[in-house]
Amino acid sequence: MSLAPLISVVIVTWNNAAHLTQCLSALSRQTVQDFEIILVDNGSTDDAAAELESRRAGLHVTIHRLPSNLGFAAANNIGARLARGKWLALLNADAYPDPDWLESLLNAAERRPEFTFFASRQVQYDHPALLDGAGDAYHVSGLAWRQHYNQPVENYGLHEQEVFGACAAAAMYRKEGFLEAGGFDEAYFSYYEDVDLSFRLRLLGGRCLYVSGATVRHIGSASTGKNSGFTYYHIHRNLVWTFFKNMPALLFWLFLPFHVITNIYLSLRILIKEGRWIAVKAKWDALRGLPAILRARKQAQAARRVSLRNLYRVMEKDLFAPRRASHTRIREQQ
Repeated sequence: MSLAPLISVVIVTWNNAAHLTQCLSALSRQTVQDFEIILVDNGSTDDAAAELESRRAGLHVTIHRLPSNLGFAAANNIGARLARGKWLALLNADAYPDPDWLESLLNAAERRPEFTFFASRQVQYDHPALLDGAGDAYHVSGLAWRQHYNQPVENYGLHEQEVFGACAAAAMYRKEGFLEAGGFDEAYFSYYEDVDLSFRLRLLGGRCLYVSGATVRHIGSASTGKNSGFTYYHIHRNLVWTFFKNMPALLFWLFLPFHVITNIYLSLRILIKEGRWIAVKAKWDALRGLPAILRARKQAQAARRVSLRNLYRVMEKDLFAPRRASHTRIREQQ
């Protein structure tokens, strides 16, 4: 058996053949070559894996085909279990990294050993001078957003800083920490699973660094569509689960009224403005799923190592911050 690589890059694909070629081409030009690629084909019907087979020259690629679409969360967990590297880099098929992406992430990990997971600078594919995200923010109401979305890179994207969490479209985790946290919650299927993981890593004492030099061009929602009922449903259900599972007791009871009011407002807003019941259904299903989430909460809180002060410090607290944020995760479909 060959020596284990330093990094394992996990790509989950579901009917992404059109994007996979460009993603793979970008990885072939990385300035760091000590990595493997693990492609998890989530039951694609567009021959995405076959496309990779024909273009894998020069890259160490493991292809794992699933019989059906198990969801983004489960497929990434499978990839993580197959990974041999010390570092786990997750990359969407519609995210195209600059040549020094992996090198920048590794340099940050070496310079800043107090951080255990890392967010990339995501720029918009069609408008690379604008940010697609600079790490994830988490608000005490339970809403999350990609920081500085649609803002100029030169104004907001050039400086490293601590952030609450990482968007899994292009993120790097210490594999040991990812597995200790249990990986993504597979009940989420897709959406908000990375916010939930960031929260659980925070509870375990992990910290996240936004690495301004690690750039990817990201299309976003290439598989599911930005305005789909699927996207609406999973975001609105999963944001409730994330709050109930992870918020420590004192902060939970303090901000629960804010969380409830926010969710009622969002559901009614979508119903009145768009005539869609999908958010109401998502909230109802979130409540129905609470027994399992509360069991998961016991485990998450029992494992907590971070102080309330340090956790609260990295949360957004401004009452009007979600309204000012141009890209909360509940608007990700718009």
